[in-house]
Amino acid sequence: MHMNVAPHLLTEDRAEFERVVDDALRNAHAHPDLAEAGTRLSTAQLRAMALNATALITTAAATEYDHFVKVREQLREQVRATAAPDAAEVLADGRGGPGVVGGAGVVAVVTVLAPLLAGTAAVIFLLVGAVLKMLDPAPAFADALLTAGLFFGSVAAAGLLWAGAGLLVTALRNSATEVPAEAPDDELTRARAAWRTALLERGLLPFLRDALAATPPPSAPTPAPAPAPTPAPAVRKQTPPPAGRIPKVGYSGPDFTSPNEGASDIRPSYSSPDFTSPDFGSPERRPE
Repeated sequence: MHMNVAPHLLTEDRAEFERVVDDALRNAHAHPDLAEAGTRLSTAQLRAMALNATALITTAAATEYDHFVKVREQLREQVRATAAPDAAEVLADGRGGPGVVGGAGVVAVVTVLAPLLAGTAAVIFLLVGAVLKMLDPAPAFADALLTAGLFFGSVAAAGLLWAGAGLLVTALRNSATEVPAEAPDDELTRARAAWRTALLERGLLPFLRDALAATPPPSAPTPAPAPAPTPAPAVRKQTPPPAGRIPKVGYSGPDFTSPNEGASDIRPSYSSPDFTSPDFGSPERRPE
């Protein structure tokens, strides 16, 4: 989360402002007006709101902040003024003096290159001398190569020690010209404490109180509606059979019909047989 920096709040003081916000939220339980922090609004939400309103909050402590910045700049100017004569002497020597700057440059080059070149020569001489020493018979200059390798190795070790000592001396010399972010000065400490107090009491705490007051309290959860009662199964009413009708119990009675019901109206007709007289028969069967 990046906060919006107020126009008069320097970049180097952003972290200090965030620490004040974190301390206020961490100790919110100590302020009765902030007792609802964490219920109406969470700590993360309040922190985000405070960082987004940096310009509004820091304006309440603008006077103390300007005094703090002025005291800090005065202290830094004093430190620069103390270290300035040394730098002026070095520049003057480099322009027309006995060559301090030029000599320092040559010494730096020799300090860096001497261990490197001596170490490389030592490795070469020692390797070549060891290989020649393994021959049978060994050349006469094999011992000389080994001796030269040991000499250059000693030079490389001495150069490394010299370079380390030079770095240490340079670091100690430059530490006097460093501008501390917060020097242990009584006036600077008091100015910083006054700015933090004004920022907390006149800027941050009122902002947090207003933010909590403008946020409605969380409503109680609505109870879930009771489930509707399950309706009882409807009992189907059986219609009683009409009077005079025999109820059927698992079987039905046979249907009886009258003989005339469904019979065809066409009745069979009968004709009498035809009889002929004997005279009309064949001659063979004529009566005697």
